[in-house]
Amino acid sequence: KTAPLLLDDLNNYDPRRPTVALFNHLVNLPRQHENGGVPSIPWYRNQCKHKWALKDSQCNLPLIIGRPDPKVVSIVAAFCEHCRCHLDLSIDFRGGGRDSCPSEASPLHHFTYQPEISRPRYQPENGAKTDNLSEWEDLTWFQCSAIDCSAKLKIQIRSPRLRPEWVELLTDKDLIKSRSEKAIADDPVRFEGIAVPAPCDVLSNLRTYILNALKHPGRRNISANNKKWLLCLGDPCSELLEHIGFRREDDSWLVPQPDTSELPPILSSLNILLDDVEKELLALLLQRPADERRAIKVQYILNAAAWSLSKALGTAEWAKLDFHDDLIKFSYERQLVVDPDNVPYYLESLQTIADGRKSEDLQTLVAIEASSGKVSAQDVRDAYKLLDLDVASAYLDEDVIIGTFQSRVADAPRQEAELRRALQIIGQDRSSEKIQFMASKSRGNAPVSAFYQAWLTVPTAVTNYEQALSWLGATTDMDDEFIVAMYKVKEEDNHAEESTTRQAVSLIAQHRRSAALKQWLDTGVLGEVEMDVSQAYNRLQIDDRTISDDFVLSAFTLFHQESPSQVDDLRSALRAIAKDRKSQTLLNFLDSGMATSEYPLGEWPVGLANIGNTCYLNSLLQFYFTMKPLRELVLNFDEHKMALTAENLVKKVVGSRKISRQEVQRAQSFVYRLQKLFESMITSPRAHVAPDLELARLTLVTQPLEAALRRRSTTTGNRPSLGEINGKPIMGPPPPSIPEAAIHGTNLIEKPAEPQMNGVYGTVEMENSSEETLLGNDPAEDGVDRDMLDPKPEESQQQQQQILEDKENMPPFKEPSERPRTPDFSLKPLGESSPSRTNEQVPMTKANHDFSNSSSPKKAEQAVIVPPPSRPPPFPPRPHTDDQKQAMVEEVQIGAQQDVTEVISNVLFQLECAIRADSFDSSGEQIDLVKQLFFGKQRSYTLNLQGVLRTKEQFFSNLIVDVASGPKDIYEALDGAFDEQEVEVEGSLQPQYTTITRLPPVLKVMVQRVQYDQKKASAFKSVNHLGLKETIYMDRYMDSEDDDLIQRRKESWDWKRQLRLLEERRADLTKTELDMEMPDVLTTAKEFLDQLSEDDAFEVPDGLRQNIEEAAAESRDELASIDARIKDLTANISSQFVDKRELPYRLQSVFIHVGSATFGHYWIYIRDFVNNLWRKYNDESVSAVTDLSPIFDQDPSDRPPTPYFLVYVRENLKDRLVDPVCRNVAEDVVPQPDPENSDTLMDDVILDDDMAVAGNEDGGQGAMAATGNWLKADTKGQRVAW
Repeated sequence: KTAPLLLDDLNNYDPRRPTVALFNHLVNLPRQHENGGVPSIPWYRNQCKHKWALKDSQCNLPLIIGRPDPKVVSIVAAFCEHCRCHLDLSIDFRGGGRDSCPSEASPLHHFTYQPEISRPRYQPENGAKTDNLSEWEDLTWFQCSAIDCSAKLKIQIRSPRLRPEWVELLTDKDLIKSRSEKAIADDPVRFEGIAVPAPCDVLSNLRTYILNALKHPGRRNISANNKKWLLCLGDPCSELLEHIGFRREDDSWLVPQPDTSELPPILSSLNILLDDVEKELLALLLQRPADERRAIKVQYILNAAAWSLSKALGTAEWAKLDFHDDLIKFSYERQLVVDPDNVPYYLESLQTIADGRKSEDLQTLVAIEASSGKVSAQDVRDAYKLLDLDVASAYLDEDVIIGTFQSRVADAPRQEAELRRALQIIGQDRSSEKIQFMASKSRGNAPVSAFYQAWLTVPTAVTNYEQALSWLGATTDMDDEFIVAMYKVKEEDNHAEESTTRQAVSLIAQHRRSAALKQWLDTGVLGEVEMDVSQAYNRLQIDDRTISDDFVLSAFTLFHQESPSQVDDLRSALRAIAKDRKSQTLLNFLDSGMATSEYPLGEWPVGLANIGNTCYLNSLLQFYFTMKPLRELVLNFDEHKMALTAENLVKKVVGSRKISRQEVQRAQSFVYRLQKLFESMITSPRAHVAPDLELARLTLVTQPLEAALRRRSTTTGNRPSLGEINGKPIMGPPPPSIPEAAIHGTNLIEKPAEPQMNGVYGTVEMENSSEETLLGNDPAEDGVDRDMLDPKPEESQQQQQQILEDKENMPPFKEPSERPRTPDFSLKPLGESSPSRTNEQVPMTKANHDFSNSSSPKKAEQAVIVPPPSRPPPFPPRPHTDDQKQAMVEEVQIGAQQDVTEVISNVLFQLECAIRADSFDSSGEQIDLVKQLFFGKQRSYTLNLQGVLRTKEQFFSNLIVDVASGPKDIYEALDGAFDEQEVEVEGSLQPQYTTITRLPPVLKVMVQRVQYDQKKASAFKSVNHLGLKETIYMDRYMDSEDDDLIQRRKESWDWKRQLRLLEERRADLTKTELDMEMPDVLTTAKEFLDQLSEDDAFEVPDGLRQNIEEAAAESRDELASIDARIKDLTANISSQFVDKRELPYRLQSVFIHVGSATFGHYWIYIRDFVNNLWRKYNDESVSAVTDLSPIFDQDPSDRPPTPYFLVYVRENLKDRLVDPVCRNVAEDVVPQPDPENSDTLMDDVILDDDMAVAGNEDGGQGAMAATGNWLKADTKGQRVAW
């Protein structure tokens, strides 16, 4: 086997337990498979999938750079973190030259098992175990089969040093408690106040004793009455202690006396024993629960052995997941050399890989092998099958085979050629000259394969599909590309038979209904060939074929947005995957552009259709819908709506600034559209609904941006479309913008600088005057629904009268771009628990847009009984033109590029603008439900140069954290927003830190991922992992006068300063131009000088090598000291506030982005606390999440999905705040038009009162144009049909 496979087998081979069929992964022959099936490898259910860690003192690792040294035996000593088995892998190149693998001729080691000198624990012949002891050894030897390589590989796996009963003594809490209580009972006064040790204490103390023995010779003995010794170990552990070298002498325990002067790799048995036990104790420590380890501050990081093992076997530079074609060829050729008896099986395997990859190189090799007389196992099986023979029959001899052949020829003379070819293959497989002679008796042909025998045996005619395949030497599983290749080979071999060969291709094309072959016959150019499933997964860069359909669709969407011109190729890949999975979801998506839901509609949230780069908008809307108080506010908006009176407008302050009438009108229009969407999400009988395009525009486009776009549209012929950056579209808004300091070279700090804003929503530049000048303040152009302005009846009449009186002076009539709205035809009421009660099926026209249930007396009074009209009805509004729709689409595309924080702030800002205030704070800022739900307050403390502490308190809606410097957990990231740091104030650096004075019930955390590369002068996305926790505790960040908390903060800040300095120094010692650590650089330099000195090629100055060696030792000691101190500091920091748990917050939503800084795709995970379930909301698809690793674990891929926005909710309020499933599917509702086939600009047009009456006066026959579709009301006005 090749080295990568051997390494993979080594990671899965567990000598402790045999497989069910006693299969030895390392030494048994591979299980063969038939008919393209996959052999089932028998696994024992408790076998360990090893995770090897290095035992440095026992290693002689291979050189990091360069070829293996032919004079040295490389040793990789490791132990498994899980099962604690020990591995000694050594590879010996001695006795060979410098042409060892890997080389150009032999790119990989190809190892053959050496049974004569091996001693596997389970014998490959019969699976018998070679021992019955708890201490065992498994020894296997391999030799590289390459002629020029002398590598001899020894793999020794040993049992754990600590027997199961000893492990139980050290980790069983009851046993520890029993012997501790006995020691305490024997001397209660001496042990007063001392607690029973935890397993971590016992393991850690024994490990410390062993480390002291190894590192500090001459240590004093341990008193048998030592408190710690008695409680943790004592006489009950005597057998274990004596086994590892401790000796009892009188009232003392003598510690082991290893040879501490021995240098790596250590060879003495006692040193190896102690080192093994120390590593096993460390593994047991790391297996203990996190809270138990935290109590003793266990922060160990094991040195993984994977790279060293790969380097020793020569595979460090090769991809493990898949071989390229050259490696397949190499492996195939080596297998034929060392195992010639199984040539047919290897040829079949080669053919299967060639077909699966559609590799021309491998298919050519198959053809060459077949033409040389080799036959595949499939050929042999087919030959026996054609003669109706059982290959496994004990009575099958040469005479039986020949007799059967003669009988079949007599019965079917037309098949003689095909039967004779089958007989030839059987004779070749059985090495039977007699059978081969009979096969060639009438034809005189040499042995051939099933692929190419047709070249030597010409049938009289080709009249059907089977004959056509036989003529071309093809099989049914060969694709169209291979058929064309075989045609060309056949035509070149026998040009006289070209017409017969074309006829064969034509028959194959007809039988397969292959448009690609028919196109080739007509034009000579092969049409599109269906993609192989392996190619399809590679095309979408999907390594794990077990991922969900949602993720497959996400990958498809991402690449489609990246390269729209390649959509046909991408759809072919998606179709191949869909067929392979038999996935109706993927097939439906290909047919309709939408995925289907597999969950009950009435019990599952609906998805939101992507109406054009709106995946982030959909995620945001889904999040807000799950916030129960906010959803109730939107659905019952009329109860919270602010009346547009002069008094209210004067007092309206949101974000520390005055709000204009126009902003309130725009915001109320936004909320009404959001209300309509929420109602649809509750009552829709479909698995997904489409957001209104105007809602998308109002959400994504802030009012200042809207004004800027309109000003630009008045001065340019074409409206701007910024839907692409660098030729790549944006799906959803880009991540938070890059701090300006990053672009200009200023050092980035992890805590964002104090925002320069007039309010919590930032500075908003209002230019109402200029906009009115440019646009003429045309009501039809200001984007506001006039029926939402809530005018008093008398004001409305005065305005209408003024228009009539001044009609001669008015500009020419211009068709309004906003159409009147349809009457509010309410539906059947929902249940009592539903937040939406707007569905009573009665014709009602309400004043002030009262969409709530009118059953209460107060609301009943608001219903208006409209008298017959005193004037003719107005003309029906005209549909939007294509240009108007395109303009709105472009605005949504531009809005989709707004900063994530801007979009979120815009939503909250508009909600606050639309609703009335509950109260006002001392600054005049409006306090309302939105502010109470989503806004907290934080206070910054700045110490100026004069020693005066200045404070500033302000609202915050998001906490912004940074992962630019590397992977972090959530606490480490949050610390960056609150820790003390130096900020520039009035030209000087001053220390500043921040605390929280009020926590919001809904805590939002924005992850800053976009960074700026000054060398490339471009933005990039940081994909560093952010480790999330399901529960976080915010006590540590609160403003407090508690001296203990303040002191802990200061200690933590000091530790972090020390940690930064240590990490900087460590980087100096580990990051060199050679990609080696400084001790290794110096050691390599010294070894190089040693070699020069031995070769007399260079005169090395006296003392230079010694100085370098001393410098290497010093830097190695310094690095070890730094690592130890970093571990201690990290442990201190992580445990500093572990007992502060009075303010728990639970993770509720995680916004995910995959892509780059300029393009990508968003989806959201939302927690359902009631059903204890996470769901994934990916545009139209809403699915249950069973594997939480995409949320919490690090993805090792190059472009992983990463969290961008997090939502935590207060633990004690989560059930009142979060309600993801709010469904009450109405039995009789208006079906929504297909969002892909209808205009979605203004689906919710509301007509004024006169229009509503006019629509009913004509007996239900009146038609009203709306968005290019006609609405028709029946005589009762109860239903609207599309």
